[in-house]
Amino acid sequence: MRLELGKINITDVQFGDTTKVENGTLYVSKEEIINLVMEDDHIKSVQVEIAKPGEETRITPVKDVIEPRVKVEGSGGIFPGVINKVTTVGSGRTHVLKGAAVVTCGKIVGFQEGIIDMSGPGAEYTPFSKLNNICLVIEPVEGLKQHEYEAAVRMAGLKAAAFIGKAGKDVTPDEVEVYETKPLFESIAEYPELPKVGYVYMLQTQGLLHDTYVYGVDAKKIVPTILYPTEVMDGAILSGNCVSACDKNTTYHHQNNPIIHDLYERHGKDFNFVGVIITNENVYLADKERSSNWTAKLCKYLGLDGVIVSQEGFGNPDTDLIMNCKKIEAEGVKTVIVTDEYAGRDGASQSLADADASADAVVTGGNANEVIVLPPMKKVIGMLDYVDKIAGGFDGSLRPDGSIEAEIQVITGATNELGFNKMSATGF
Repeated sequence: MRLELGKINITDVQFGDTTKVENGTLYVSKEEIINLVMEDDHIKSVQVEIAKPGEETRITPVKDVIEPRVKVEGSGGIFPGVINKVTTVGSGRTHVLKGAAVVTCGKIVGFQEGIIDMSGPGAEYTPFSKLNNICLVIEPVEGLKQHEYEAAVRMAGLKAAAFIGKAGKDVTPDEVEVYETKPLFESIAEYPELPKVGYVYMLQTQGLLHDTYVYGVDAKKIVPTILYPTEVMDGAILSGNCVSACDKNTTYHHQNNPIIHDLYERHGKDFNFVGVIITNENVYLADKERSSNWTAKLCKYLGLDGVIVSQEGFGNPDTDLIMNCKKIEAEGVKTVIVTDEYAGRDGASQSLADADASADAVVTGGNANEVIVLPPMKKVIGMLDYVDKIAGGFDGSLRPDGSIEAEIQVITGATNELGFNKMSATGF
């Protein structure tokens, strides 16, 4: 598949009468967004706010972050199986409003939602502080169950991002990047001398608000399968989970997966990037065994020389990570795993819940238990009444002056396990 990504650089976001892009400024009609979101009778109200880089603004509790994109040429549409029909995507041309994002927030769903500070020390831990964010603060109707509220908020964010993305359809991009993955035999014939490298993409699927969707299907219901990397860029994988904010893969993370981008950058130079194997992170042992068996089998079947394996979440999924690593290595395929750590506030605890000698090449996104003090902000988009209960917070985290003392676990994207952050570690 060959996909052209036309990047339209957004340097500012303002409210306007209509939603459009002009000279690098994205104008958003608050009325149009509210009308769109309020089509769902599960939602009582929605506020639309703008948060810009450098402002003394705190967004919380954050549920998802989504980049506005639109299909310009090729089959299907953005977010297939959810917003558009179930058509295979990943080819043709897609326009991206680079520098803008839709952020969903509001009354807490699952106690593992996060914080985005647009300035101050917390801003350095999240990539989303550098974006012009259109924030949807959503209030559910009375009596709505948690999973229904999560679904309503998820759909609201996707609908808003798809709607805003259309503003870039007829805009000439500032830059066009081309990504291409050829069918396996063609790819091998093109670079026969280069090592064949793949990417094992672990998706959070533990249920109970810990879900990820592939072409609209809850990924806990799938067996490991192969995707073209460009399908991911067109929204084939969507976040629907409330795992700890620091290592949750938002939809934005999926759309801009840095492992995929870096593998493409070195494709045809240092190695032959063959493709992506997606797999899940289920709860039961039998499901873990099945998925890791299939993942190792596919690596061997594709004739890979090496793979990168990325994780999402921590604790229970550590078992899936090590199972994948151990079984893939047993097939003669070299692995590098990407994870983060929960090593305690002093860094002295065991970093992962599972381990194996075969996991001898590890990239870490940092220690999520590190403590930080986030200063008070002049503006809060959302609410703060849950901070003491969120994963990474504790009794007294929210101070009377509005500052927050908590683990960096509360910051959205702080220790992201795709490497979409600034944290890592060096071994000695």
